[in-house]
Amino acid sequence: MRVNDTVAASARRAQIVTAAIDTIAELGYGNASFARIAKRAGISSTRLISYHFDDKAELVRAVAGAVLSEAAEHMGKRMRAAGSRVELLTAYITSNLEFIAEHPAAIRAVIEIAAAARAEDGAPLVRPADVDDPITRLATMFREGQEAGEFRVFDPVVMAVTLRSAIDAAANTPDLDPHAYAAELVALFTRAVRKDPS
Repeated sequence: MRVNDTVAASARRAQIVTAAIDTIAELGYGNASFARIAKRAGISSTRLISYHFDDKAELVRAVAGAVLSEAAEHMGKRMRAAGSRVELLTAYITSNLEFIAEHPAAIRAVIEIAAAARAEDGAPLVRPADVDDPITRLATMFREGQEAGEFRVFDPVVMAVTLRSAIDAAANTPDLDPHAYAAELVALFTRAVRKDPS
């Protein structure tokens, strides 16, 4: 395959993934057929989708992977600039909520996939093991803050689940002001993890 063919194939895959995100976000996972995705992508045949993706399950995994990779890139820039563990936590919360606010269709698509995309045996098409599990990453961040002496003693997994649940709730509350919500979560969780909460 020539370089131009590879570039063209990558561009076509990205075009299909973007169309799938928008279709799933608007119509739901069950109604996001290859025909509807092809129409939204402006391509003439569903065979072009089948050429790039074996089946809907592979396309759905590509959608989830694309959204989560973009979120990780967006958040990573802010988190790498953090100095202390509290600044890192602040960057995690604010950048995550910014991404949710700036990419509503992508977030709706991922929520829909998580809720409805199932294999024939009922297993989720996208499992935490298939992606970078946010609970594990957050628990590690909290544990490292404790080991560095910046955070008080608490159960890192419980704190990770609580924070992740609070952030995910924002994705399901479209009228929420993401900046005000982020500020409240930062105040709440930085106070909760610090050694001296006074």
